Amino acid sequence: MAVTYELIKTCKQTGARLGRVHTPHGVIETPAFMPVGTQATVKTMSPEELKQMDAHIILSNTYHLWLRPGHELIAKAGGLHRFMNWDRPILTDSGGFQVFSLSNMRKIREEGVDFRSHLNGDKLFLSPEKAMEIQNALGSDIMMAFDECPPYPAEYEYIKQSLERTTRWAERCLKAHARPGDQGLFAIVQGGMHADLRRQSAADLTSLDFPGYAIGGLSVGEPKHLMYEVLEETVPLLPSNKPRYLMGVGSPDALLDGAIRGIDMFDCVLPTRIARNGTTMTSEGRVNLRNAKHTEDFGPLDPNCSCYTCRNYSRAYLRHLIKADETFGIRLTTYHNLHFLLEMMRGVRQAIQEDRLLDFRNEFFTMYGLHDNEKGF
Repeated sequence: MAVTYELIKTCKQTGARLGRVHTPHGVIETPAFMPVGTQATVKTMSPEELKQMDAHIILSNTYHLWLRPGHELIAKAGGLHRFMNWDRPILTDSGGFQVFSLSNMRKIREEGVDFRSHLNGDKLFLSPEKAMEIQNALGSDIMMAFDECPPYPAEYEYIKQSLERTTRWAERCLKAHARPGDQGLFAIVQGGMHADLRRQSAADLTSLDFPGYAIGGLSVGEPKHLMYEVLEETVPLLPSNKPRYLMGVGSPDALLDGAIRGIDMFDCVLPTRIARNGTTMTSEGRVNLRNAKHTEDFGPLDPNCSCYTCRNYSRAYLRHLIKADETFGIRLTTYHNLHFLLEMMRGVRQAIQEDRLLDFRNEFFTMYGLHDNEKGF
């Protein structure tokens, strides 16, 4: 099998798991956060910088790369790793989420989804088979089954029909997957906020024996306590010898609370997106560099951070760059935010090793200024 999971230990304080995901392009230490490189680049970051901050894996978007520059061109280049000069693992999503979130004109049928390109309005069709064809051409280490992403909130009956279609599509993905020897295909558990539907989806998909399982349909606007309830219901139903991936989650509190509930992998555009607006994550909480109080602050962004940005530049300078719309400012804030989350995940792994993850969470929440009833970001 292309992708396998090795469980090293389970935290005695929580259900968190320390592990390794083995892939054709290297090992991912888990729990892991995956920076998002939508267009085959993590915005403003070079592959070398991502390696400096010890990113073990990045995510790229099937939908965007299919539309531009096209999966055939990337295949001609020797695959996505060679195209973007990244020799560590890559996960590609299936394109489903973008079809459902970016396209206004879409029609879902059993065969797949008809929709219009968000770039030029062209009529397009994405099916489980097409999603596999594109991801096989990209050559990612981990690829995702094509699923339907119901909106939140949605009617119970609609979510039930949707998850049953997602299961049928997952079966078609398995059949169409042309490279199971060197690409691991993960299925996506759906079911909205309904425990019985989550149980049904998990049972149906685990019977198909995928190399890994994702939990989709969360972090879509629901309150965090609901997300955690769904995780507590769903995670125990997933095989303990396979990786578990929570899609679209990237705030520090949700990464911690997801890991505590047994999640191994996370991805989100949050750290890079907020960095472009001048918002940074620090050990003492969120810092908005556009705030006037930083105008004459010549201290580092985060005195407890060892990243390139914090070692070399002041809040005053960073604020000036962000206010002036300088690309270098975005590079520095992006570097810091990604470094901060990757460093935090290293701390999570260490705390699991030492059976003190709840203590780590309490210390982190206190420093970060989070309380259990707050959303954080």
